[in-house]
Amino acid sequence: MKAFTVEYYGGQAGMRAADMPDPQVGAGDVLVKIHAAGVNPLDLRIRNGDFKAFLSYRHPLVLGNDLAGTVVRVGPSVTRFAVGDEVYARPDKDRIGTFAELIAVHQDDLAPKPATLTMAEAASLPLVALTAWQALLERAHVQPGQKALIHAGAGGLGSIAVQLAKALGAHVATTVSTAKVDLAKELGADEVIDYRTQDFETLLDDYDVVLDSLGGDNLAKSLRILKPGGTAISVAGPPDPAFARELGANPGLHLAMTALSFKTRRQAKRLGVTYCFLFMKASGDQLRELTPLIDTGKIRPVVDRVFPFEETLQAMEYVEKGRAKAGKVVVSMT
Repeated sequence: MKAFTVEYYGGQAGMRAADMPDPQVGAGDVLVKIHAAGVNPLDLRIRNGDFKAFLSYRHPLVLGNDLAGTVVRVGPSVTRFAVGDEVYARPDKDRIGTFAELIAVHQDDLAPKPATLTMAEAASLPLVALTAWQALLERAHVQPGQKALIHAGAGGLGSIAVQLAKALGAHVATTVSTAKVDLAKELGADEVIDYRTQDFETLLDDYDVVLDSLGGDNLAKSLRILKPGGTAISVAGPPDPAFARELGANPGLHLAMTALSFKTRRQAKRLGVTYCFLFMKASGDQLRELTPLIDTGKIRPVVDRVFPFEETLQAMEYVEKGRAKAGKVVVSMT
């Protein structure tokens, strides 16, 4: 099969088109012909080795963390899918590789594609939709009437999180650039902060939850707008001890994560709030729970641009240089 692989030249990561063996299909696996794949900042970070301390990949590595496609073969233990089914998924973190013609995914990580979406639209959703779901429902337990701040509300994650928080009945604030204020309002945000001209810390207070995708000073300020007992969840901040335990990290890595997050956790404790780091997990069941919200229009994908498969490298560069105006970038194999 054709795929785009990561290779290293003089210590620098690069990508190239390559012919790779077709994936092996285990007993519980589903072989999917990929029609479209989402491009995420996570792909760039994996390519650059940012997570090599706890994600070990063999090389040459095929990147890609989102897919939509058609089932072409199933393992003997598969009960949920049949050949011809249209599906979408975020593969498990140890089995990524959607920038390719085929991928083997465990049936538990797959879900039927929402009927109202195109393949490109469906491929834009799994990683960001699961991240939003796990942050807002599993970690923050958002309830109707609570106040949620979603940073970067016009981005890939933010655009879905704003809609999900609104569907959960929350009062939603978000931060965007001037050009994206109208889009954020269309997505359902109750308060839109133009970060180019406004400081969200001076405008917002008494919030129950913040979903942070920026880290750094943005995260520190986010802690200060929470009410006592509130929660800040970050996908860009420092990993914390809970994440180390979740990984089953060795003592050295556990200690490193504890040290990295010490300042943030200490600030949170002083303010009477909670900080947690989130590295989302694959889940076909959660995608199934999201599908009714998608098919009824409560959550709609925001796709900035679709690149043909042969331009996957250009799609990665487009994301890396911040050229996307809103939402997700997708590569299409058809």
